[in-house]
This record gives sequence, C-alpha cells and structure tokens, in this order.
Amino acid sequence: MTQTVSLSFFRFAGLGARLWALTQMGAARLPLGRTPDIGFWKLCGSGTGEGFTPVPNTAVYAILATWPDEATARARVAEAKVFARYRAKAVEDWTVFLTPTSSRGHWAGKTPFKVGTPATNGPLAALTRATVRPSIATRFWGRVPDISAMIGKDTNVAFKIGIGEVPLLHQVTFSIWPSEAAMAAFARTGPHAEAIKAVREEGWFREELYARFAVQSDMGSWAGRSPLDRLKDAA
Repeated sequence: MTQTVSLSFFRFAGLGARLWALTQMGAARLPLGRTPDIGFWKLCGSGTGEGFTPVPNTAVYAILATWPDEATARARVAEAKVFARYRAKAVEDWTVFLTPTSSRGHWAGKTPFKVGTPATNGPLAALTRATVRPSIATRFWGRVPDISAMIGKDTNVAFKIGIGEVPLLHQVTFSIWPSEAAMAAFARTGPHAEAIKAVREEGWFREELYARFAVQSDMGSWAGRSPLDRLKDAA
C-alpha cells in the first residue's frame, strides 16, 4: 500500500463558528487520534492574508493526516465524525489527497511521510514545516512578506497557504504547482532564495521538514471551486 496524506481546509463565518473552531484545536485532538486507520495527524490554524503572516486568521483551520491508502483516506475524511463536525460548522471546505515523493527532516520529532512513489512529471505539492527559534522570530517574519508577495504574483501556483500549530513559532507552508520546473524557478530566485540562504547560515530553525507530493485528487471547494481546476486551465 502507498501512504496517502490528506490536507483538509475549513472556512468558518460568524463569531460562534469561529470560536467553536478555535476550541477544536484542543477538543478535537482525542476524537481525531481515535479515528480508525489514521497515522500522523496535526490540527492547524492559519495566518491572515494568504496565511503567510504571524497574525492568526480566525476563519480558516486545517487538519493534516496520513492514511494507509487513498481509498481509506477518502472514506475517513468523508465519513469520520470529527471531519463531519467540522464540515457542519464550516461554510466551505476542501481536501486534497497527496502521495509523498520525497521527505527529509522531522515534525515534532517524527518522520511522518513514507515515500513510496517516485516523482512524476505532473502536478506536485510542496510542504515545509519549521520550528522557529524564538530569538530569530522577528527576523524570520520580517522576510515572509517579501516571499508572500512573490509567490502571490506567480501565475504558476495553483494554491498556497500558511498554516501552523502555534502562532509565530511553528510555521507550515503549503503550495501546489503544475510541475517541478515551475516550483524550482520560484524557489531558486528572489526573496525565497535569500531566506533559504539565511536559514542555513544563521540557523533559524530548531526543527525543519521539507516534503513534496504527487497530487492525487480532491474533494470540496475553496473560494467556490477546486483549486486543482487552475492546473487544468493551465494545461
């Protein structure tokens, strides 16, 4: 079997729903962990704008989880009670299903993604997760607006968001691209390349993980449509 990773996003409207979603950062841990077949999982909030800011966005939350295969992943996300409760409160939700093609580093001391599929020539997703050293947080977040502006102007990117478990100190970036070449062209130039150099030279992170995935499928919508439609439009 090939591991499948699900990344689900939920958008909430109204004070009551947003407060409920905030409480689930703690309350959903037990039922999520008891979901049949689930492996590694994380509950995440998001930042304002496109997520690449230290200011929390109280409207958008995410659940990342690993499963033994795509069929199981789709069934659990569609039917498990914890996911159903999120959907019932949310005004919109979208889940993308991914197959790990490369992964290095650790997340909370674990290696969550099992690489079982070689890289393909099709659409791919990139995920980075870092624990930012408190002493370097100001410099780290000072770099992020330039990177966010750059990725926002890139017409190749089909979807992008910044999420995390703890504001300021735990940061996850996630993006979907039409090809390896398109993603590499962004990563190797401008503010992003400069930030990567600083990470290496100045030791910004206590822990870091870099992973890439083949995009399998999705369910739901985001901003009224599937973000994967942008890949089809570009093709």
